[in-house]
Amino acid sequence: MTETSSIAQPLTLPSGLVLPNRVAKAAMSENLATADGVPTEGLARLYQRFARGGAGLFITGNAIVDPGGRTERHNVVMDRDHGEALAAWARAAKSHGAAVLMQLSHAGRQTMRTVTWKPLAPSAVVVDRKGGLFSAPSPLTLSQIEGLVARFGRAAAFAEAAGFDGVQIHGAHGYLVSQFLSPLTNRRDDRYGGDLDGRMRFLLEIVREVRRSTAKGFTLAVKLNSADFQRGGFTLEESMQVAQALEAEGIDLLEISGGSYEKPAMMGSEQRASTRAREAFFLEYAERMRQHVGLPLMVTGGFRSREGMDAALRSGATDVVGMARPLAVDPDLPGRLLRSEAEAATEHPVGVGVRLLDDLLQIQWYLRQLARMSKGLPPDPRLSPWRTILGALGQMYVELATSWWRREGHALDAPAPATGTPATKAATSA
Repeated sequence: MTETSSIAQPLTLPSGLVLPNRVAKAAMSENLATADGVPTEGLARLYQRFARGGAGLFITGNAIVDPGGRTERHNVVMDRDHGEALAAWARAAKSHGAAVLMQLSHAGRQTMRTVTWKPLAPSAVVVDRKGGLFSAPSPLTLSQIEGLVARFGRAAAFAEAAGFDGVQIHGAHGYLVSQFLSPLTNRRDDRYGGDLDGRMRFLLEIVREVRRSTAKGFTLAVKLNSADFQRGGFTLEESMQVAQALEAEGIDLLEISGGSYEKPAMMGSEQRASTRAREAFFLEYAERMRQHVGLPLMVTGGFRSREGMDAALRSGATDVVGMARPLAVDPDLPGRLLRSEAEAATEHPVGVGVRLLDDLLQIQWYLRQLARMSKGLPPDPRLSPWRTILGALGQMYVELATSWWRREGHALDAPAPATGTPATKAATSA
């Protein structure tokens, strides 16, 4: 190893954006917006805290391009310019010299009933999970697809105006873009379905629209599944072809991940022991990807030690290492790793021994750590898993009952507009 650790070296992306080091805070769902999708002071406070931690790149959690495609009811919704609230968020993230990308997304069929009972997706394929949380989606019409492409571009323009350095299109984890890519969830017979050229059309049109809507030098990243990890789904070979197409479009950074709500490979619970030993869940795939594309790559999932990160960077398989959950408990970890004051993240095993509950817990326990930091409190590694899971389930089913009540026509608040309605299309073109 050289005297200067590999993670401490800066990286200049094709857009010209300089990352001061190779450690990135990968996206985590913050769920810290108001009920109508406006970023809160707590969200800016959270990123101010992250900024002190020393990572060179921050990627925000889901910023949703349409109210009907939220993953949770308190996602930021980029259906309009939130002005100073967006600018404060960007300033907080950049306050210590890091770069920041806003992750743009739409949940598609993975929109829970707590948000809407009428989700939209490429095809009418319901999420195969128990608990009654997902409705069968309605297939998007061609005009609705065109409207969503426009919404991604418009959201990117709002992010640029607010001071974000770029955006990341979320094409992984079973969300809408990923649903278009997978033959399991895309059974269309029009130009957005069929072979891989058709299934990747939605993603490529979004990339082009973002480029048209923003200035030269605005960074454009994509998060892509290495695979769905489901029989008959999106394959490794198809993912590499999509990556080549994205490189041809001139994107600046490709983050590699994998899985969906049905098969949450991104949580690492099903990784082989040899993969866990190397730390990065998707590093083997990145090594194969490197043989096909030359654009900068980012690998997220499983990194815990400086040695493991440096080894991954020196191998050439990745250019940026992403961490998420460790920073929710120890936001100062990047700086301590960079200064050689720490060798690795401290492990915080979280589980109750029930597979379905543990999958939910891997989100909710860390979400509550983010909520603490948004209030100016430190993370609490001793936070009870059972209290967390019971509280999350209680809140979820209260929101589900509220959503059902609203669906039956009882006015509790103004309903979110459905994607593709005249009101939505008018807002898109404004």
